[in-house]
Amino acid sequence: MTETLANPLAARDHARAMAGTVAESMPVLPPKADDLPPDVKAADHVWEETIAAGGYAARRLSRGTRLRLIDLKGDACASMLVFNADMPSERLNVADTVKVQWNAYLGAGKLLLSDMGRVLMSILEDDAQTHDAFSGTSNAATNAAKYGNGSNSGPFPSGRDRFLLGAAKHGLGRRDVHPCITFFKGARIEADGTITPQVGPFAPGRSIVLRAEMDVIVVIANCPHVLDPRDDWTVTPLRASAWRGPVTPPDDPVRNATPEGLRAFQNAEDYFRR
Repeated sequence: MTETLANPLAARDHARAMAGTVAESMPVLPPKADDLPPDVKAADHVWEETIAAGGYAARRLSRGTRLRLIDLKGDACASMLVFNADMPSERLNVADTVKVQWNAYLGAGKLLLSDMGRVLMSILEDDAQTHDAFSGTSNAATNAAKYGNGSNSGPFPSGRDRFLLGAAKHGLGRRDVHPCITFFKGARIEADGTITPQVGPFAPGRSIVLRAEMDVIVVIANCPHVLDPRDDWTVTPLRASAWRGPVTPPDDPVRNATPEGLRAFQNAEDYFRR
């Protein structure tokens, strides 16, 4: 038996000696980064975290907050759920997000819509252009069939099980895990109706910036795409940065880009008048 196991005080001293150790994947507290936009003040930087391969994160973001996701090594897969933070029964509706905007291929200027006709988040910047609003995420059964083990505590965790862990941190349960949007891994629908996955790997450093149009809870799972054709369970770390920003003004170009989008913004604005 080692000294740290036999002696609680030695175990305490060992644990305290680890203070300040920085791992590849962990939250940074207080948030700190040297590549935020120049007008972002340190006090407005609210979240800085690298999400491990197979990891997850959950965070409440206030209205106006910008969320930047970066595919650090070119093989991250950011599947995301979004909830109204004050009324989580309202959440991302992928079908309406696609249908209302007449477009299933998300990118800069597109919106993430709720099941109550409000815009939850908008996409401000996108240099990845490979995202998926069709396929959802993996689950224990799909991972067990493909990799031989799909358990949450095993070597090949699934996106759905990571969603469950993240949702639980905000008092949500299994019934709250709804269809997701996936960033950095794409899917194209061919003329014959088949789905062609676009999983890379891609160039490292691709990013997307979203703006919260309501107070939201985001839950992110970084697990291999459910249609990834590779035999090996393959995914790389994902970075999340968030900072406070102004609420979308009436003359915002994303807000006014389409009649359908404008109505979703007006519905959200009406919610905050109550």
